[in-house]
Amino acid sequence: MFNWLKDLFAKKEEIDPSMKYLIVGLGNMGPDYDDTRHNVGFDVVDYMAKEAGGTFKNDTLGDLAQIKHKGRFIYLLKPSTFMNLSGKAVRHWMTKLKINPENLMIVVDDLNLDFGKLRMRKKGAAGGHNGLKDIEEKLSSSKYPRLRVGIGDSFSKGRQVDYVLGKWTSDENQKLPEVLEKSAKACLSFASIGIAHTMNQFNK
Repeated sequence: MFNWLKDLFAKKEEIDPSMKYLIVGLGNMGPDYDDTRHNVGFDVVDYMAKEAGGTFKNDTLGDLAQIKHKGRFIYLLKPSTFMNLSGKAVRHWMTKLKINPENLMIVVDDLNLDFGKLRMRKKGAAGGHNGLKDIEEKLSSSKYPRLRVGIGDSFSKGRQVDYVLGKWTSDENQKLPEVLEKSAKACLSFASIGIAHTMNQFNK
């Protein structure tokens, strides 16, 4: 285990659990999935780490980074289990880091929202998303915060999988940095001022 994680776990009792947050971006590992719509959760936490000077390191069931924001300890996770088994990694790191359920945020793509539109919720149904289904199963609860990032639904009948696993268009790529910045700000707001105020600000 990396030294920074050893130091983290050695000092974990000193950190108030209410000040610790786990932001999980959902996606699939591997170059075949880079720059695809289904990996927008990965893109958001990558953006957060880069902006805050954090570095991802490979560990159990995923890549983990640590950043700080307004006195909060924020852990960023990219599960390596593939999308449909995301719950295993989420459960492991919630337990390992002793994260309160209300301090968990799952960042996920959403076909039912226009490209770039955000929707944060305290809880909710999986809505057909296999990553959320597995998290709900592994946590035995649907009562966990999630940030849905719209990817649109511009696909013909029977082409949903191709669309979700497809690359961003050139137009989407031009607008994507703004979407990632807004999503990152929403996650940081969640960790600093709480989900209610954050929903009022970003669910527009």
